[in-house]
Amino acid sequence: MKHETVHPSLPNIKKSKPPKTNTFRISMKVWPYIFLSPFIICYLAFNIFPIFYSFVISFTRWDGFSEKLYVGFDNYIRVFTQDPYFWKSVWNTLLIMMMSTPFVIIFGLLLAVFLFNISKGKSFFQTVNFIPYITTPVAIGLIFAFLFDWSSGTVNTILLNLGVVDQGINWLGEPLYARIVVALMIVWKYTGYHMAIYLTGLSTIPQELYDAAKVDGSSPVNTFFKITVPLLAPITLFLVLTDIIGGLQMFDEPKLLFSGSGGTSAVGGPERSVLTVIWHFYDVTFTTSRFGYGAAVSFSLFLIIIVFSIVSYKFMSKERI
Repeated sequence: MKHETVHPSLPNIKKSKPPKTNTFRISMKVWPYIFLSPFIICYLAFNIFPIFYSFVISFTRWDGFSEKLYVGFDNYIRVFTQDPYFWKSVWNTLLIMMMSTPFVIIFGLLLAVFLFNISKGKSFFQTVNFIPYITTPVAIGLIFAFLFDWSSGTVNTILLNLGVVDQGINWLGEPLYARIVVALMIVWKYTGYHMAIYLTGLSTIPQELYDAAKVDGSSPVNTFFKITVPLLAPITLFLVLTDIIGGLQMFDEPKLLFSGSGGTSAVGGPERSVLTVIWHFYDVTFTTSRFGYGAAVSFSLFLIIIVFSIVSYKFMSKERI
């Protein structure tokens, strides 16, 4: 049995333990929320509140200054049944998406496969192809307005010198050509982004699969369609869904192209052929000061995005099975 040794000059006093407290534990729970509170407050004030407020005013007639007049579902009824420009803008947006999205996906994938298999200059070519994606929309609009100008555009100058055409094409004055130019802007801008996403997906494919295919005598084309494309299907699904959502929100490309030098100041371009839903929303909300009706247009677009996203996801998922 062990005996405690007590110093002869000191009394045998046992040290008492301090009472347990939850102060430290409580502070550990509270401090994260304190640090997150600035972001949460700003997010609620500048993101969540405007959404709910816009939904409320979509049921009113309001010009931003006078008193709001409650009109119920009249704005939504007008959007879907009485506004010809709304459905025209939806059609224009879908048409431009169909003219650009397949090429963006294909070019991005082919460019990623090419850069993934080269050894020299890979970083340089990746940077060059990604630069258009981070270029400001204003600069892109000015560049394409200069390239496709009717009188002094670079494209018409090249076509005339090669003898392809006898006179310059009015690229920004004809509905079909205007849509083609906007589609080319989207392809040029977003191909680099798709390339970067596909490069990330290619890096996750085991090299053993390609080595086994090569040993079995598979050609590069067959390997591409039998191994690369199927294994990148989830990434393709992601890109298609984001392209649909982003395409339905298209605004910068046509607006800046046809509002800058070389373009027309008319809303929606020639015969409103490139009038997108967001451009229509911008026009009715801020140009004509119909804030209630503009809010109804925005939430109508929100419903359309939900429908197209669900249908696209179901279709792409079914194709994968």
